[in-house]
Amino acid sequence: MNTHFDILILGGGLVGASLALALSGGRQRVALLETRPPQVDGLDRDDDWDARVYAVSPANRRFLQQLEAWPADDRVGMVTAMDVRGDAGGRIRFDAAEAGGEALAWIVENRWLLAAIWRRLADSDVELLDPAEATAFASDARGATLTLAGGRTLGARLVIGCDGANSWLRREVGIGAAVSPYGHSGVVANFLCERDHDGVAHQWFTGDGVLAYLPLPGRRMSMVWSCADPERLLALSPDALCAAVAARGGRQLGELQLVTPAAGFPLRLIRPERVIGERVAFAGDAAHTVHPLAGQGVNLGFGDVQLLATLLRDADDPGAYGVLRRYERGRIEAVRTMQYTCDGLFRLFTHPHPLVGWLRNTGLSLTNVAGPVKKRLIREAIGF
Repeated sequence: MNTHFDILILGGGLVGASLALALSGGRQRVALLETRPPQVDGLDRDDDWDARVYAVSPANRRFLQQLEAWPADDRVGMVTAMDVRGDAGGRIRFDAAEAGGEALAWIVENRWLLAAIWRRLADSDVELLDPAEATAFASDARGATLTLAGGRTLGARLVIGCDGANSWLRREVGIGAAVSPYGHSGVVANFLCERDHDGVAHQWFTGDGVLAYLPLPGRRMSMVWSCADPERLLALSPDALCAAVAARGGRQLGELQLVTPAAGFPLRLIRPERVIGERVAFAGDAAHTVHPLAGQGVNLGFGDVQLLATLLRDADDPGAYGVLRRYERGRIEAVRTMQYTCDGLFRLFTHPHPLVGWLRNTGLSLTNVAGPVKKRLIREAIGF
C-alpha cells in the first residue's frame, strides 16, 4: 500500500504534534506518524503529576492558545518572578511586572500539554497514522519515501523530522551532528512544599551545578538539578532526597515532601551540520538542543513550528529547496544565540578559578541594579 501526502511529520511529541496542528485546515495534506501515541484521557487525578515539565514563554503560550491546545489552568504554574543566586553572594531577580508582562513563563507538565494538543489533533484534518517504526528513507528531486516495518511505504513532498535529540531520520539522511556532553545530568522530581512559592522560580548556581525550583499549582514545585553525580541523588531514599534538595536550596520553601520519584537524563549540546536536506527538514530537539538552565529548549522548538507553519501552509511545493532554505536561515540566529548563551553561562558558573567566580557573582549583582539593562534582558529572554 502506498499513501502520498504533502507533508509527513515523523514524531508526535510537543513539537511534531503542534506543527501538525498548526498546519491543519490548510491546503496541504498532512500526516503525523508517532510510534507511541500519548495518553489523552484519564489525566485528571490530583495525585498524578509529571516530573517532566516545561517553562513555556508568553509568546508560545499565546501560540498554543491560538491552536486551542493550552491545558486547564489548574495544572499550570505561573512564574511571576525569578530569583537567581550565584555561588558567592551574587544575586539577580527578574519580575514580570518590570517588563510590563503578566508572567515570565508558565510551568506545564509534559503529559498534560501533549494531551491537550493531541485532543485537538483528533478533531482536525491531520491524518494520524497507525503506530509503526520507520525502517528506511529515500528522497529525490520529486519527493520522499518513508518505509515502515512490515513493508508499507509512505510518500510525501516533504518529511519533517521531529523525532528527538537522537533522531533516527537525521542519521538515516546522513546528517552528522556535533555532540558535546556536559558531564552533567538533569535530575528532576516534584515536591510539595511547606511554604508557598508565591509564583517565584528560584535558581542557584552552586559552583558544581545548577539547581532550579519551578512553581507548580498550589504549594507544589518542580525541581531540576544539573549535577555531575546524579547516581548519588537517584540512590537516596525519598526522605533523604527531600532533605538534600531543601538544604541545597537554603530551605527557601521549608521542608519538602516528594510527589514524584526522581529521574535523571544526561545533558548534551547537539548541533547538527544542517537542519534541511533533499525533501527533508528537522525541528525541535532533532534540530538543536540546549542546556536546560534557561528553560528554553521547548520554546526554541515552538519557534521552529511557527516559522515552518508560516512558510508551508500555502506553499505550492512545501519541499522545495527555496522554502526549506528560508526556514533554515530564519531560525539560525535564534538557535545559535540561545545555544551559545546557555553553554557560556554553564561554563562560566562551573569554572573553578576564584577570579572567574568573583566576576560571575559581581556581574549578577551589578546587572540587578542596572534597571534598563535588566528590563531589556527580561524582554529579550521571554519574548513579550
